[in-house]
Amino acid sequence: MTDVLWHTWADTYQARPRRTMTPRDTEEVAAAVIAAAAEDLRVRMVGTGHSFTDVAITDGLLLSPASLTGLRSVDPISGTATVAAGTPLCDFNDALAERGLALANMGDIAVQTTSGAVQTGTHGTGRDAGGLASQVVGMEMVLADGSVVECSAENEPELFHAARVGLGAFGVVTALTFAVRPAFLLRAEEMPMPLDEVLERLPELRADNDHFEFFWFPHTGNTNTKRNNISEGPSRPLPPFKAWLDDDFLSNRVFERVNRMCRRFPVTVPAVNQISSRALSARSYTDVSHKVFASVRNVRFVEMEYAIPSEHVADVLREARSIVDRGDHRVSFPVEVRFAPADDVWLSTAHQRESAYVAVHMYQGTPYREYFADLEALFTSVGGRPHWGKLHTRDRAYLEGVYPRLADALAVRDRVDPHRHFGNAYLDRVFD
Repeated sequence: MTDVLWHTWADTYQARPRRTMTPRDTEEVAAAVIAAAAEDLRVRMVGTGHSFTDVAITDGLLLSPASLTGLRSVDPISGTATVAAGTPLCDFNDALAERGLALANMGDIAVQTTSGAVQTGTHGTGRDAGGLASQVVGMEMVLADGSVVECSAENEPELFHAARVGLGAFGVVTALTFAVRPAFLLRAEEMPMPLDEVLERLPELRADNDHFEFFWFPHTGNTNTKRNNISEGPSRPLPPFKAWLDDDFLSNRVFERVNRMCRRFPVTVPAVNQISSRALSARSYTDVSHKVFASVRNVRFVEMEYAIPSEHVADVLREARSIVDRGDHRVSFPVEVRFAPADDVWLSTAHQRESAYVAVHMYQGTPYREYFADLEALFTSVGGRPHWGKLHTRDRAYLEGVYPRLADALAVRDRVDPHRHFGNAYLDRVFD
C-alpha cells in the first residue's frame, strides 16, 4: 500500500512512507525486510503511535503488526508466556487472566502493542517489580539479512541484552516471551497529601508499598498519592457508577473541558489547579492487578519523562516547583512521579540504578517547549535518562555519559545491521 499518512497518537510526528504492509506472520516479515533491502528502503515497525518522539517514523517501508497478534504459548513449568508482537497489552492481560496468570508490573495505560511498549522502555511503578523489558526472557526477531533469531540470556545474549529496549534498531521483533506469575489482586489506596509531606516521607512511602506513585498539581502544594499493594482479597472493585464518575466522567470528559478552557485562558490555570487538587477525595478498592495498574486516558497531551537517580527526586521536585512558581509557565496537567528498581537491560532507563521517573505533560495544542526545556535542564543536571518514546532533545554525546553499556549495544547493532536498514532520523540522533 502506498500514499498512507501515519501519525503518532498526540500528532507530534507524521510519516508518509513509500510503502506500508501488514505482514501476517514472521515469514512475511522476513520476506518484507529482504525486499525492502533490495530497494534500499529503510524499515520500521509501528505500534499504536503512543510514542511522542519520531522513533517509529520512516520514509521507507512501514510495517504494521496488526495481524501479528495472539498468545502463542504458555509454559506453566517455567512460568513463561509467549505473545505475538502486535498484541495489545490489554488483550495480553486478558489472555493471561483466563489462564490464572499475570504480569508482575504494568504501565498506567494498556492499549500499546506489546512489542512497542517493550522496545521503548515502558514501565510502571514498583518497589521490587521493574518495567516491562525486565520481565522479558526471550525474543523472536527478524534481522536485517532476513534471518529469524530467537535470543535470550542463554542464546545470543548480547543481542538479547541490547535489543530488549532496542527502539527497533536491532531488528523487527515478532514475538516476546515474558516471565509471568500467578494472577493476583491489588488493593489501591488513593488519597490527597501535601507535596512537602510526600517528599519528607518518600523513603517510608516507597519502602512500605509494593507500588507507590504520586501526582503533583503545579501552581499548588498539593498531590494525589496512589498506593497499590498485593492483597489476599476478597475482590472489592469500585461500584460501576463510582468507576464511571471518577475514571470516565471526571478524569476524562470534565478534564478535557477544563484543559480546553485553560488552553484558551492560561491565566486561569493556577486557580483551576487549586480547585482540582482540593476537590479530590480518598478512595480505595481491590481488583485484579491489570485493572488497577492501567487506566483509560482519552485526553490528548504531549509528554516528556526522565528517569533520575532516586536519591535526587525530592530535591528535583522542589526545584521543579520553584521553576513553575517563578516562571511564566501555566501547567494544567499534573506531574507524575513513579519509581523502579535497578535492572540489567542495557538501554533501560533503570539500568543498574534505582530510578525515579518524573513525567511532565501539556495539553495537546498548548505551548510546551519552554516549560519542557526548563525541566529538561533540571533533569539532566542530575544525570537523567530520557524516556525513549517521550519528547527530549538528547543526543549520543549526552546519552553515552549516562548509559554505561551504550557502546556495547551499538557494537551489537554494527554486527546485526551494519547498513542501518532499520535506521531513521531519530536513531541517527541518539545512536550515531
